[in-house]
Amino acid sequence: MGAIRTPRDKWIEEGLRTLAAGGPEAVRVEVLAQALGVTKGGFYGYFRNRAALLEEMLDTWEREVAEGVIARIERDGGDARERLGHLFDFVGSGGLVTGAGVELAIRDWARRDEGVACRLRRADNRRMDYLRELYGAFCPDEADVEARCLITFSLRIGDHLIVADNGPRDRADVLAAVRDRLLS
Repeated sequence: MGAIRTPRDKWIEEGLRTLAAGGPEAVRVEVLAQALGVTKGGFYGYFRNRAALLEEMLDTWEREVAEGVIARIERDGGDARERLGHLFDFVGSGGLVTGAGVELAIRDWARRDEGVACRLRRADNRRMDYLRELYGAFCPDEADVEARCLITFSLRIGDHLIVADNGPRDRADVLAAVRDRLLS
């Protein structure tokens, strides 16, 4: 009976997990193999080298945070407000690829790598276009649409960086109030 190979997507997942924890410099074949409990030989059955893995990690991230999320929200259906509500819920649940850790690591990486910055810009523009489409369905004022999009997207990126107290309210209550205002 032949040995079972570690699936390609497990290498990518572990790469993204490692990226979130330590940045692109931490993504090393030996480290990933150890975390997966395998030898590094299986890695080379899927990837030419570390650079190829990093490219596939970025491909996975870009695809999932834009088209993957949009497809999921569209599949759930509903009018624009309902789809925005689904979007808030889904993004708030934060899986590995769409979670804050990978998002912030890629944003930091993009500050030092123009290729990553290009991918980030493309993903951000796609996400903003989707928000414009949804808000535009019930907001007739283009300036209002753009403001809501920027607030929504800023909240997605920045909420994880803000450690301030919310006075007598907890963060969940404040985020619910923001959501209600954006969807009104």
